[in-house]
Amino acid sequence: MDWAAIWTTIKDFFSNNVWNIVKFFAILIIGIIVLKLLFVGLRKLFARSKMEPVAQHFLLAILRFLLWLVLVLILLSVIGVQITGIVTALSAAILAIGMALQDNISNVANGIVIVANKLFKKGDFIQVGDVSGRIIEINFLFTTLYTADNKRVTLPNSTIVNNPVVNSGANPKRRVDFTFPVAYESDTELVKKTVIDVMKSNGKIYLDPEPFCKLKEFADSSINFFANCWCDSEDYWDVYYYVMEKVFNEFKRNGISIPFAQVEVRERKDETAMPYDKTPLPERQEKERPAEKTFADEIKKHYESAKEKIKRKKSEKGAEKEEALPLEENAEKKD
Repeated sequence: MDWAAIWTTIKDFFSNNVWNIVKFFAILIIGIIVLKLLFVGLRKLFARSKMEPVAQHFLLAILRFLLWLVLVLILLSVIGVQITGIVTALSAAILAIGMALQDNISNVANGIVIVANKLFKKGDFIQVGDVSGRIIEINFLFTTLYTADNKRVTLPNSTIVNNPVVNSGANPKRRVDFTFPVAYESDTELVKKTVIDVMKSNGKIYLDPEPFCKLKEFADSSINFFANCWCDSEDYWDVYYYVMEKVFNEFKRNGISIPFAQVEVRERKDETAMPYDKTPLPERQEKERPAEKTFADEIKKHYESAKEKIKRKKSEKGAEKEEALPLEENAEKKD
């Protein structure tokens, strides 16, 4: 290896491109400083906005990548590298990566939809299909929940956007609904008073709007009362279990029976008179029906019909000959 030739080549490169090298380092230093200041300003701008933190991090990551890419391309063009081919190669690579990761890109797009529209936030209790739980993390690929039995469930954002989502934590207040079945002989006013008194005894339940209880329907073995009350969303289950347990206890205290499905069997001892017509059944009389036609009868019918047609044609031809005879006799007389 000729080290002298290599050294000469390096010296010639630096001597011939000294200004380009100076420009390269000047643009590099200035570009780094400008990008650092720009990122600091963007963070402060996003911090003052109402944008979700996950959206802020995502946008900053995209802007950081694009700005650094632009700086690198500018530096390559300064030292004489043709960036057209690099841009083409980057475009092809991005296209190939996009096709390979189209499901993830779909999740990212749906994540942007979730964050931009503020469908829900961290801490909300949501239900998606058969899965329900409290949100602990939202990113641009997945949403993570903790279920009521402390299971960690990770849902792709596409699944969330493409399915109905019930957000129980969207509002600070929540209504708690109940249905209480009681026996038909129960005192309806006592039932309503008992339920409402139980609701008013809990300080987590709002008195405005007031607790509600009314007779709703007449069922097969019970009359059903519909009741509801309002509480803070975080107190929903505490209120629900409290009211159910206390109402059951107060029903027993006040002698209000709660029926259940049952079958009643009775022995029938009375004699039932069943009226009837004493006239005996009439004798059978056969209905007159036309004789059924067989295949031989159909053949015979067609044969007779064809025979009649032939006979008719022969008689027509004989009549034509009789009409023609007088004409021939007149012709002979003329001769």
